[in-house]
Amino acid sequence: MYLPPHYQLKDQAKQLAFMEAYPFATLISQQDNRPVATHLPFTVDEREGQVLLHSHLARANLQWTQMIGQEVLVIFQEPHAYISPSLYNKTMNVPTWNYVAVHVYGNVQLIEDPATVFPLLEKMIQAYEPAYQQQWAQLPQHYKEAMARGIVAFEVRATQVQGKEKLSQNKSLEERQRIAEHLKQSAESPAVAISQFMESTF
Repeated sequence: MYLPPHYQLKDQAKQLAFMEAYPFATLISQQDNRPVATHLPFTVDEREGQVLLHSHLARANLQWTQMIGQEVLVIFQEPHAYISPSLYNKTMNVPTWNYVAVHVYGNVQLIEDPATVFPLLEKMIQAYEPAYQQQWAQLPQHYKEAMARGIVAFEVRATQVQGKEKLSQNKSLEERQRIAEHLKQSAESPAVAISQFMESTF
């Protein structure tokens, strides 16, 4: 990812918070020298400074058979907003786009032991719909095991995490405040989210 110094997000706690807030990411690996991507929800952990991502693929999705031994890329990107040059002080400006993204490079380890797979699935339930835990607990074990056989769980151990906050940091405080206020009035929730990210940098 292109990372000018003034856009870099280096704070690991902020990187983790962003990934947890926007956990639907893109898993990218290589197959026959061609990029392959799957869009997946992830859970995020940090153990002794090591960032760990967990998710699962449909077993019929053959990406899981080809990504072992590769360094994969997982892209977390969600809020973004068009920035009109009319919001700047000077007319000699062009349109741009503000956004936040985190890229995680890492090595993949498959998780096939049911004793490990089910806790990962239940952690995902807790992350996305805790109320479903009661229904999940009442499902027959043979049904849950059949469902689990249809997926392949995996862990990505991060080798590098890159964070980027492109939030008009190259503009004056006056312009940044004007842009944030304009985005805050938008009917589009990603634009409103970007306004909040911008305000956190003032």
